[in-house]
Amino acid sequence: MDQSLSQFIITAFVMLIVVVNPVAVAPVFVSLTSGMRLSERRRILNRSLIIAFSVTLFFLFAGRLLLSYLGVTTHAFAVSGGMLLFLLALPTLFGERSSIQSPEKGDSSNSGEDVAVFPMALPLLAGPGTLATVLVLATQAGSDMLRIALLAIVMGITYLISWPILYASDRLITLLGESKVSILTRVLGIILAALAVQYVFNGITGYYDALVSR
Repeated sequence: MDQSLSQFIITAFVMLIVVVNPVAVAPVFVSLTSGMRLSERRRILNRSLIIAFSVTLFFLFAGRLLLSYLGVTTHAFAVSGGMLLFLLALPTLFGERSSIQSPEKGDSSNSGEDVAVFPMALPLLAGPGTLATVLVLATQAGSDMLRIALLAIVMGITYLISWPILYASDRLITLLGESKVSILTRVLGIILAALAVQYVFNGITGYYDALVSR
């Protein structure tokens, strides 16, 4: 189903901000950087966001080329990507973070700037769910380079918005409280689940239309 440019941009932004979910990452960032100086926390945050954006940007182009090489249709990836995003949204509905977006217990490190790479950048800010979202949106954009460029810009804006949220994460958690953070996380999960189901429907409908038109 074709979308107008404005609809595509809004959908991309909503999906990315929901999947990255800096509000849910905030408590983890506070825990990982507790006891550190402000300048060190800022350096870790800057590095983790730059790495996360670089990974998603690389995946935006390399992932599309890989799918094209493998002969995977946009309809097939819309269905599989939508299913993955729904699995990502499901635990969020219960106020939790999906295991595919979180490090394994005992794997997190608190040794200096290593936490900027793991677990902050990968998998918290640029995990499998985020990469799947980027690929779903990229396949929807198709060969329209304007949409691809705008998608890259929206990705950058998403991480820019994440910076002040994570930088002020300790104050944000104190201001909102854990209960309000949990409620917000659930609301974002509902939005992501609805978008995921819509992508599955679009993929099935598109594949059916392609078969009928043969």
